[in-house]
Amino acid sequence: MNARQGESLENIYKDWALFRRILSYLFPFKKLVALAILLLLVVSILNLAGPFLTKIAIDDHIAVGKIEGLNKIAVMYLGILIVAFACQFAQIWLLQWIGQRVMYGMRTEIFAHMHRLSFRYFDKNPIGKIVTRVVNDVESLNEMLTSGLILVFNDVFTLLGIFCVLLYLDWRLALVVCIVFPFLVIAAKAYRIRARDAVRKNRSHVSRINSALEENLSGMSILQLFGKQDAFYKNFSSANEDKLKEDLRSLHYSAVFMPSIDLFSSIAIGLVIWYGGGRFVQEQIPLGVLVAFLQYLQKFFEPVRDLAEKFNIIQTAMASSERIFELLDTPVDVINPEKTEPLNNIQGHVEFKNVWFAYNEDDYILKDISFTLEPGETLAIVGATGSGKSTMINVLCRFYDINKGQILIDGRSIKDMDKYELRRQIALVPQDVFLFSGNILDNIRLGNPSQKMNEITAVVDAVNAQDLIDNLSGKYEYEVGEGGKGLSLGQRQLISFARALAVDPRILILDEATSSVDSETEILLQKAVAELTRGRTSIVIAHRLSTIKNADKALVLKNGEIVEWGNRKELLRKKGIFYNLYKLQSEEV
Repeated sequence: MNARQGESLENIYKDWALFRRILSYLFPFKKLVALAILLLLVVSILNLAGPFLTKIAIDDHIAVGKIEGLNKIAVMYLGILIVAFACQFAQIWLLQWIGQRVMYGMRTEIFAHMHRLSFRYFDKNPIGKIVTRVVNDVESLNEMLTSGLILVFNDVFTLLGIFCVLLYLDWRLALVVCIVFPFLVIAAKAYRIRARDAVRKNRSHVSRINSALEENLSGMSILQLFGKQDAFYKNFSSANEDKLKEDLRSLHYSAVFMPSIDLFSSIAIGLVIWYGGGRFVQEQIPLGVLVAFLQYLQKFFEPVRDLAEKFNIIQTAMASSERIFELLDTPVDVINPEKTEPLNNIQGHVEFKNVWFAYNEDDYILKDISFTLEPGETLAIVGATGSGKSTMINVLCRFYDINKGQILIDGRSIKDMDKYELRRQIALVPQDVFLFSGNILDNIRLGNPSQKMNEITAVVDAVNAQDLIDNLSGKYEYEVGEGGKGLSLGQRQLISFARALAVDPRILILDEATSSVDSETEILLQKAVAELTRGRTSIVIAHRLSTIKNADKALVLKNGEIVEWGNRKELLRKKGIFYNLYKLQSEEV
């Protein structure tokens, strides 16, 4: 397990560190953010003007029977409302634009980082979890940036502004209101701690739900075939129920905290009426001040309530950001060297020197593997399931880094090569062919999108796939579903052969690429294999005699060790494992 995943994320990422890191994504838009905050400040100030104008209207005009000037105050009030509307519109549009750009940049960064990670990360993390990071968690951050974090400034400006105005109107009455503040702070702190824990666990359950859903959809045919709907339903329901519990727990905290704000607001208003009303009766304060105080108090607790709601948004985003940064901080363990030489004129000399490899610590899958393959030779690798055949391919392509030993191509260690240039010299045709959604043409020239049509047709002819394509509606424009849906296994394998030949690799790898097909299709595939391997260093993993009979050399693996190695004819004369396999398949034929 990833070391980070074995720890609680709250012990890795602290709140202020998360805030600073989130704010770093706003840095490229700092001028626009400053403008948005300025607009928020203007809106906050304009919102303070209403009760103050009410106070002036009552004390300076209505109470003394002076009607003149009321029209002017009304016009001022209307003008303030119009300006506040315009500023708020501009501020909302600006924040949404910034949030969308930040979300776009973050998703792009996450997607690019995932492509740099080795297969080891994807071996240990379900697809649903990764999808949650890229989609749900980034969306939560966007909501915080557009509706939470920056808008907090508006509430803070409003609170500070109202408190300053209250002190200006009557500092004694303002101090009486302060009696409720300590209780409000205690309630907010208790709510913050409990709500954060509920939200953090909620995001974890969202990942579980997405993972369970992805697994069910991917294996729907197997699931229904074996009648395991109920078992998978229980698994999904368990994750869904856990999420429901955390949702209800979060709702419970909100149901307690939100009314408490109204309670404190009512207490503050009661204190103003009690203390301020007594002073008004004693003619110590004018009526306009008392009315303005009550209006300001109502406005004062509105941002407090907004802050509580924004706090929920921020807590969700903080929990999401922990998981986003966990992914972004996952180290790239297959590291490119700082300086590399271009891979020009690769001949295809492949050498394994005392190679050891384990997926998990010291549980070695490959044990002291050594062999040499000359340019243009074809190597057949045979062995029982789990003997390490596909693992040899994975380390040669540098999907994983070996633990000990060296893998050399043309005398150079692959660790000294740019891993992307290395893979461009290798074409891999796997047993389970994956085609991308799109048309046939796009899937064939996947590695070289600028390839001309006459080059593509030449490649297709070479692997005997032209008849297949001609029989498809739309031919090269035939739309393939995700993973190759709409094509048979044999058709997908022929397309993958054309795709491999189109990149003109120096090293070709066939990982049981002719298995699980009918005899007629196998004949086509064998002809394609002959064309693919001509003049190239080739490594063929296969069980079928028809595939290994033309190999120059053969290597027999057992429990991760080479038990037989050499020229194919020599191995047949030894009458060992390779001979028995060859004989067995000859009898089957």
